[in-house]
Amino acid sequence: MLRTIISCFVMPTHRAFTRRFVSGLTKGLSKVLINAVTRDLTGCYRHRHTKPRPASHRTHIGSFQRTLFSSLFVCVGLLGWTIAEGSNNTLEEVTVTATLLNEASPALSATVLAEPQMQQRGAVHLENMISLAPNVASSSGASRNRFFQIRGIGERSQFVEPVNPSVGVLLDGIDLSGSGGALTLYDLQQVEILRGPQGTLMGANALAGLIALRSTATDNATREVTAGVENNGGRQVGARLGGTLADGLSGRIAFQQFQSDGFVNNQWLDRDDTNQRDELTGRAALRWQATKHALEVAAYYTDIDNGYDAFSLDNTRSTLSDEPGEDDLTLKAARLNWEYRGGAYDSLLQLSHAKTLSTYSYDEDWSYVGIAPGWEYSSFDQYRRDRSMSSAEWRLQSDIPASTRWALGVYAREESEALRRDYTYLSSPFHSDIDTLTTALFGQINHDINAQLAGFVGARVEQRDSDYVDSAGVDHSFDLSYWTGRAGLIWQYQSDQQLHVTVSRGARAGGPNAQLLASIDALPEADQGTLSGLGTFDEETLLSLELGWVTFWPEYQLRSQLTLFAMDRQDQQAKASLVIPRNDGSTAFIDYTDNAAGGKHRGLEWEATWRPYESLTWRASIGLLDAYFDDYISATGEDLSGRSQPQAPEWQYSLGATWALHQRVSLHLEAVGSDDYFFSDRHTVQAPENHQINVSLSGEFRSWQWTLWARNLTDSTTFTRGFGTFGNDPRKEYRLEAYRQYGEPRVVGLTLHYRFMERPK
Repeated sequence: MLRTIISCFVMPTHRAFTRRFVSGLTKGLSKVLINAVTRDLTGCYRHRHTKPRPASHRTHIGSFQRTLFSSLFVCVGLLGWTIAEGSNNTLEEVTVTATLLNEASPALSATVLAEPQMQQRGAVHLENMISLAPNVASSSGASRNRFFQIRGIGERSQFVEPVNPSVGVLLDGIDLSGSGGALTLYDLQQVEILRGPQGTLMGANALAGLIALRSTATDNATREVTAGVENNGGRQVGARLGGTLADGLSGRIAFQQFQSDGFVNNQWLDRDDTNQRDELTGRAALRWQATKHALEVAAYYTDIDNGYDAFSLDNTRSTLSDEPGEDDLTLKAARLNWEYRGGAYDSLLQLSHAKTLSTYSYDEDWSYVGIAPGWEYSSFDQYRRDRSMSSAEWRLQSDIPASTRWALGVYAREESEALRRDYTYLSSPFHSDIDTLTTALFGQINHDINAQLAGFVGARVEQRDSDYVDSAGVDHSFDLSYWTGRAGLIWQYQSDQQLHVTVSRGARAGGPNAQLLASIDALPEADQGTLSGLGTFDEETLLSLELGWVTFWPEYQLRSQLTLFAMDRQDQQAKASLVIPRNDGSTAFIDYTDNAAGGKHRGLEWEATWRPYESLTWRASIGLLDAYFDDYISATGEDLSGRSQPQAPEWQYSLGATWALHQRVSLHLEAVGSDDYFFSDRHTVQAPENHQINVSLSGEFRSWQWTLWARNLTDSTTFTRGFGTFGNDPRKEYRLEAYRQYGEPRVVGLTLHYRFMERPK
């Protein structure tokens, strides 16, 4: 049966995985629910056509990609013929901790990245790991990738306007959504990426999905120091200490400092550190555990002091800025968790507070005074944000083995954000304040219909009240209430084979287009009336349908998860921009959020782990995505219907293998890649197709553990953000051209860990 299942992924005649194929594969999941299993087992997917779209908006995978994918799947299929029968080694269990009901976890499309995978990559930040998750991407416009996209949904930048993130980010339950620069990885146990709408089993609500970072447990016995070096002047030091302090009492403390000169050379200033990184992470936790009760307190501190000098007039890694920017963030956070396990039910109460101070600035002209007399301009833009968030979450779930299990919770979050913008073309600094109170009631019921079939239904009701005021005279209040939910069936047709279908609804609030409103007075009068109607944008909703197949063959040590999904977005919040001449003759670049009529997202995700021998482990993932606008006419009258969604590559893959070369030495090889995609809704510039090779060699000697690693070994060129239809070079009289921000080049490093041995008692 295994050989047949694997062969279903091999396309006859090397047919390209085009958008049409993905859309055809996933269109109408109600039909897929009836037919997909039969077709899978017979090894055949039938090509179904979607409604035609303009040819200019279609993309295709070239011959190299077809060869790559075909070879990849053929290799996997061939490996299926050589599985070692009766292997006794076992795969380590991976647990999703971001939800209450463990029974519901298999019905989630989730990727779990563990600490060993982070060490293999020499990863210090979440952006270094995100490529391992199918249909997950990230974007920059800063020193680190600050925003994340799941299945083609998610923000890509933030300037004046407040942001209600589509992708939630939690650190031990503390909401850090939108603060991507703080997501360092030191002393994390794992990162969980949950795809699809969330909110029926946790306090945080997320339209597209959730990224949950989990610190190492306090009772994990650790006494370790870390040091590392890498090219581009990279260096790091760290230490962590944890374990049992007394009967029922455990604690943990960890810190890390990472520094790098960056990979940008400023020719005008003759410096190679204007895009430098200086990142300090500190965490501490104390836990008291009794028979039924547990109390845990934790504190977090992150200090990011990074430079920002990334865009080049020459579209290289050499810049000409005379005023390099900065990307700084200070995070101070704390939480208090109380847990109760009473036999009949379990309870969790979490109180948390987080405060972030951030500064983001850049040299808007990307040049120096004197570069082109008569044509040049000089401009600098700076954003300072003071954000504070306090939350309380109480969750309760049944704990008695029964056919019906339940979980419910209440959630409240109070947050405020104060912005100060200093900009060359503002007569005085711009100020804004937004205060938001969010309250929610959520819950889910799981019921065993019979020995093999179970169902679940969950709902969430949320109230969001916001007050926004700024120095441009905007004073607006938003009082919004909406609901989300999910329902599904889980069929355990064999002890290690499971099918599930899930339908879910997600939503996120609307808000003001603050940058547009603040700029209206500086625009020609003819444009002011038209643009004032774009001052606010409405709530967005999403309906998602998933079909999943989770399987584990213990005799082959093969675990696999396959998910088909279709998502329809209503009143999609789409990022747009305007280029308008100011009254003084300069040009205004204005970002705002529009409500598109809709969006369609169809796709497939497959992840597998296979250990044929005790010394060899394979991991693979595939993401296919067809995401496009539906019936969308922009504010400027442009028909964007059928266009691809930004930050949504049609395919992504990762393939890795770890060999134990010796009892204490292992080799890890990994290939990751993605299709090209547009950076923005304007469709003027793309990130090209990309393939990367990562490799690491790890070993142990007495109390030492070492890892020699390389990310992007072949030095493949990557980009993290781009602009098109944009003129910024005075030497070319501001001719319109595309600009891109470069991603990380080849990075090679060595990391050492020294573990202090326990003293004999």
